[in-house]
Amino acid sequence: MQEIKASMAGSVWKIVAKQGEPVREGQDIVILESMKMEIPITAESDCTVKELKVAEGDFINEGDIIAIVE
Repeated sequence: MQEIKASMAGSVWKIVAKQGEPVREGQDIVILESMKMEIPITAESDCTVKELKVAEGDFINEGDIIAIVE
């Protein structure tokens, strides 16, 4: 299992991937909004989203866990 972490602080603008869904390397999992910019958080390899740790509208800090993938 691998943790996907936030690269910066911001709000979860949109959750793109669903729990249990397979994703490909480079595919968006969530999109953060910070300083009026959209920052996609992507899968680092082909994997399956096991658990989402955030909800749309949540504020997260740099290093917070966004999702668990396998």
